[in-house]
Parts: sequence; C-alpha cells; structure tokens
Amino acid sequence: MTERLYYTDSHIKSFTARVLSCEQTEKGFAVTLDRTAFFPEGGGQLGDSGYIAQVRVFDTHEKNGEVLHYVNQALTVGEQYDCKIDWEQRYRRMQNHSGEHIVSGLVNKRYGYSNVGFHMGSDAVTIDFDGFISPEQLAELENEANRRVFADLKITTSFPSSEELNKLDYRSKLELTENVRIVEIEDTDVCACCAPHVYSTAEVGIIKFLSCERRRRGGDGVRISMLCGLDAYEHLAQIYENNAAVSVMLSAKRDNTAAAVERLLSEQEKQKGRIAELSREIARQRAETIEQTEGNICIFDSVLDEPSLREIVNSAVEKCTGIAAVFSGDDQLGYKYIIGSKHVDLKKAAKSLNEGINGRGGGKSEMIQGSCAETAENITKFLINWTV
Repeated sequence: MTERLYYTDSHIKSFTARVLSCEQTEKGFAVTLDRTAFFPEGGGQLGDSGYIAQVRVFDTHEKNGEVLHYVNQALTVGEQYDCKIDWEQRYRRMQNHSGEHIVSGLVNKRYGYSNVGFHMGSDAVTIDFDGFISPEQLAELENEANRRVFADLKITTSFPSSEELNKLDYRSKLELTENVRIVEIEDTDVCACCAPHVYSTAEVGIIKFLSCERRRRGGDGVRISMLCGLDAYEHLAQIYENNAAVSVMLSAKRDNTAAAVERLLSEQEKQKGRIAELSREIARQRAETIEQTEGNICIFDSVLDEPSLREIVNSAVEKCTGIAAVFSGDDQLGYKYIIGSKHVDLKKAAKSLNEGINGRGGGKSEMIQGSCAETAENITKFLINWTV
C-alpha cells in the first residue's frame, strides 16, 4: 500500500520513491510507488502531474485504493527514483480548494445551505448551493470570506476514530463511517475531504466572486463562480489592464470608466435617433424620385437603415407593375435585400428570385427579405428582366 505523503504534509514538492509496479494501459503506463506526494483526482480537485526521474507524469488517479501515476514510458520495478510534482499547479489548486471550504463553511453557518456540487475548472471554481443567496448577501459573504483569509486561521487535517467522528459536526456529501479525513478551518469550517490544503487561510491570498446565478436544476439553489489566490490575482490584474486601456480611450480616470461609458452610450442613443430621423427623410426624398414603371424596380443603397429601406420599397411597389427590390451592402461583403410587390405572390416566387441572385430568404406574399452574394451588376441584369 502506498504511503500518501500529502496527508501528512501538503507542501512536499519533491521526494524519493521506489516503483512497486508498472503496467501498460490504454492511457499509457500506470505506475504505483511505495510513497507519493502526487495527489490523485478526488474531492473536486484534479490529479497532480510532474515527474518521476525524467519521465513525465501526466495524470494521477486512484483505483482500488492505489494511487496510479500515468506515464508514457515504462519504469523499472524495484528501482528508486527522484520525484517532483508540478508545484505551482498544485499550489493554485490548494488555494482555490481551501477558499472553497471557507465559502462553503460560511454559507452553511450563516444560511444552513449545503454545498451540493463543486468543480475546479481551468477558468473558475464553481460551487452549487441548495438555497438562494441574494446579491446583498453575496457581497457580505465575499467580504467575510476575505476577512477569514486575512485572519491567518489555521487549517488542520485529521483522521478521527469512529467514536470521535460520531460526536463531530462536519459537512459531507456522503454518509461516511471509517477512514474519514477531516479538514478543519479554525472558527470557519469542518468538512470531510481527501484533498491537500494550504496550511492557513492566509495562503489563500484572496477570494474573488465572479458571478452568482440560479442553478438550472435543483430548485432555488445558486451557483457561485469564484477564483482564489494566484488565479484570482492574475484575473484581477487582467481586468485592471483592460480597464486602464478603456480609461485611455475614454479620457477618463480608471475609477470613473463606468460613468464615462454610461455617458458615451447615452450620446450614442441620441445619435442613433438623429441618424434614424435623417435616414427616414432621405428615404422619403428618394421615394419621391421613383418614376412610374411598367415592370420591376431595382435600387441599391449603402447608407439607409432597414426601416427606411422598407419605406422605399413600400413607395416603390405603388409605382411598378412587377416587383420593387432594394439592396443594401456591397459586392465584397454581399447584400441584404427587401423585395415587395402588389402584383406578384412573393412567397411563391422566392425560390426563383433567390436562385437568380444567389440568395436566401423568404417572407410573406407581399414582401420577402434576405441576403445574397451576387454582384450589383448581375443582380440588376437578372431582376430587370425577371418575370413570374
């Protein structure tokens, strides 16, 4: 049976160990050691990676009570090797996992909710709770969680006896009876967990909530996404740099970018209203210049908005005996079209029209719209001569 060094000291980065077995599997070679600091996947935390001698350990799992180290080449059974884990990766995971225990413990103490789901992904840690947490409560929770971090509280682990376990009030998703490992955060949380953790809450560094949303399943529960430690620092540093760039573009102080964006959006809405008003006026004037025609009308425009183009079509259908078509766009990017008629059933004619202009779209008998990939010259040639 492998001695699990991470149970006694979660901060062991390197060690020596003897190979007990090496068996080829579909994933590569599965190696067992007489002692290991590699944590196998469990408790929501991924398995460690690292090296045995110069051989890469790309994953670690537990099977039938044994820790399996997966490598791409065979190792000699009975040989002793120097081993090391990918420490920064492990440390970041411990920071996030210990931070999750702080948050889950506080939620349980404050609101009586249970952690019913935990996932440590590459972008964030997610925790599912079986009760609702309001935005105000979430802000208070984040504040208190970070105060527990700054308080430098001890994090200890133990394997209580059955008698001790029966007297202990601890969190657990499963009914456990023996070999239960308890992780305790001073004045904050007591939880059954098999994973390695940092020595104290101070090592968590910072806890930052990213979002809180209702769970898709599970009634009134919520899912909190968060980051801790180095992962949280890097995330916040990236946000800060983005905000700094935005502040330069807006000529606003970094702590005033939201107000600057709000002003910009307000001005943009006013400009949109003015543009729409001018677009309608141009459309009215263009519609007045359309002459009465026996046949079809084909118009191209690259300025007006869709409502204005629709107004031109509505005017043009009164001045032709065929179809009135308006195209917006250019030869490189393609065109959007609106076609109307009082004399042709466009719902039935849509297939023929789309085939002729390399387009796709449809609508009602009186009007269809869509897009096409033909040139203006070819579109004009086709539509001017098109008949039902």
